[in-house]
Amino acid sequence: MVTFSLIAIGVHGRNRSEGMTDHRALSGGGTTVFVTNKHAFGKSAANLPIESLRDFAFGNSVFNSQWVIAPASVESLDGLGPLFNRPSCAACHVRDGRGRPPKSPEAPMMSMLVRLSVRDDDGKPVADPVYGGQLQDRAIPGVDPEGHVSVSYDEEPGEFVDGTTYTLLRPRYEFRDLAYGELGEDTMFSPRVAPAIHGLGLLEAVAEETVLAGADPDDGDGDGISGRANYVTNSSGTRMLGRFGWKASVPTLRHQAAGAANGDIGITSSVFAEDEVTPAQAAGVSVPNGGAPELSEKQLDKLEFYLRTLAVPARRQLDDSRVQLGERLFESAQCTACHMPDLTTGDHPVVQLANQRIHPYTDMLLHDMGEKLADNRPDHEANGREWRTPPLWGIGLQKVVNGHTFLLHDGRARNVTEAILWHGGEAAASRDRFGAMSESDREALRAFVESL
Repeated sequence: MVTFSLIAIGVHGRNRSEGMTDHRALSGGGTTVFVTNKHAFGKSAANLPIESLRDFAFGNSVFNSQWVIAPASVESLDGLGPLFNRPSCAACHVRDGRGRPPKSPEAPMMSMLVRLSVRDDDGKPVADPVYGGQLQDRAIPGVDPEGHVSVSYDEEPGEFVDGTTYTLLRPRYEFRDLAYGELGEDTMFSPRVAPAIHGLGLLEAVAEETVLAGADPDDGDGDGISGRANYVTNSSGTRMLGRFGWKASVPTLRHQAAGAANGDIGITSSVFAEDEVTPAQAAGVSVPNGGAPELSEKQLDKLEFYLRTLAVPARRQLDDSRVQLGERLFESAQCTACHMPDLTTGDHPVVQLANQRIHPYTDMLLHDMGEKLADNRPDHEANGREWRTPPLWGIGLQKVVNGHTFLLHDGRARNVTEAILWHGGEAAASRDRFGAMSESDREALRAFVESL
């Protein structure tokens, strides 16, 4: 294990001097914190000045506040719904961490939702005309929730080259209690688990040209990997690089925060000024929203700052020989072709995020992950088989923070090994290299991933 000086760590687990620590441990560069308990994803950036901690705390309070059913007010946290999924940001991103699928078919989707869309006359994906952009399973009194989704699983057996057997769980989804009519035959859906949110500001700070430098949409080098950027149009009509979400369909953290507030909680803002209800949902439309954005500019500013400055926890076990072997195996299997270990941030309004050497293990690009992981639902310029490479930093602390190890966009993988085995498409060769390893080598690779 790497030993960290108490001087370097500081009283709150903060790293005060990069020069005193192996840079590989500093997953988030100077923002990195050395915390391994259940609050590991919820700390402010280590290099954030003391005078900025009040803004961070303000944003944290907005993130954790339970919105209530009341007339909308600019200065108070109210105006929930009329349709919504959860009453707060933290209800899905518990302790700023990752959600999980329901524990049984009858259980509600506590930290998971289902996106909906259809194709317009030009073939472009747009919100479902009846149910909107996502199924909202809760509502205020007097309004019917849109419906519910049940999740069950079919077991799929498999076998490693060495003869060791395994099973994977393929999810099946059933829509029930639909209050506004059946879904159309052309409605596409995609289940999404809430991702962990630490380090997002650093990914926002990576320059567009840095992201595009890793793109190879036509596989010009012939390595089978053809990362592609997703471009989206923001609320002001500007075309921007997509960075956030499972398909890189959101360009900025401000857009992400306001969009989630609107779709998940039913909270309006200057970015999304209307409740997400459709003409087919007369009961919802008849409920007034108070005439003003329910999330004030001040609240949105502080929420954005909070998301930008959540720190990345340090990598651990750098001196462990098994972890070191796993890192070599991870590279030899060419997992790093998509899960890039090193990026450098550029300029950013939060200067503490700028010009940082970071280790997120993502290229922030879209990749074809094969038919087994396909949701067959396009999202802006992403097709139904493409997913953004998720960052791996902090993945080994997920069980500590959130009490589970479920992975992938819909939580179907119960652990790192299963997540790898679900890879297909551009990642099929890496998956097969993993499957051909000995059991001890597979465990070493897993240990490496869990050290991040």
